[in-house]
Amino acid sequence: MKISLTSLAALASCLLLGATLTSCSSAGDTASAPPESSAAGSELPELSGTLTVFAAASLKSTFTELATAFEAAHPQAHVSLNFDGSSTLVTQITQGAPADVFASADTATMTKLSDAKLAAGTPVDFASNVLTLVVPPSNPANIASFADASKAGTKLVICAPKVPCGAAAQSDATAAGLSLKPVSEELSVTSVLGKVTSGEADAGLVYVTDARAAKDKVKTIPLGLASPTVNEYPIAAVSTSPHPDLANAFIALVTAPEGQKVLQDAGFGTP
Repeated sequence: MKISLTSLAALASCLLLGATLTSCSSAGDTASAPPESSAAGSELPELSGTLTVFAAASLKSTFTELATAFEAAHPQAHVSLNFDGSSTLVTQITQGAPADVFASADTATMTKLSDAKLAAGTPVDFASNVLTLVVPPSNPANIASFADASKAGTKLVICAPKVPCGAAAQSDATAAGLSLKPVSEELSVTSVLGKVTSGEADAGLVYVTDARAAKDKVKTIPLGLASPTVNEYPIAAVSTSPHPDLANAFIALVTAPEGQKVLQDAGFGTP
């Protein structure tokens, strides 16, 4: 059962006000009011402003849901979401693009943000993901295995090596003893999926979460690996963010049990 936006909104509010509440019940319950202060105007101010979140393309569905819940909990706040390949996003941030939060599809890309002194504090892992093979529902190339997709003449599409899903694809191919011969290397996993659903490709390597979200638009074929490559997803506030309170509150929602439930319902693994 998916958690309702009302429950997530209650959680986001609790995460923000937890330090001043006499008690904060689980999401979906009514939290007790903050204790009255003897000093006028000393109540914790409501979060406001626009929070800009840069997130890996594979997080589009889940982060859109969490952003809606965040806005419901904080009516004066707005979440602006920018989804793309993790390597593209970190390049944009290091070149000066305004961002408050960065969520990457692998640790290596987040390290680039930290190395540039743009990660506020230590990034926190919040999810994990693995790849699977997808083909059009009609499976015109009769692909039945990872090995079939690597054969010459097969229109295989994967992510570019510099993108987390591309690095994972090469790692999985090595583990399987295969040499991939892609006809195209994309900069995001959603672009790979799009090539398959449009019929431009015979097969594509995407995250299991993307395959699950595509539903009957694709047929999923497991890679059959004993130890597939696992990508860890870290999240961090950007050190140049003008809204650190908003950034930290959003990260708290993502990493809290209810936020984790949203991710796991979409097929993500635990960190």
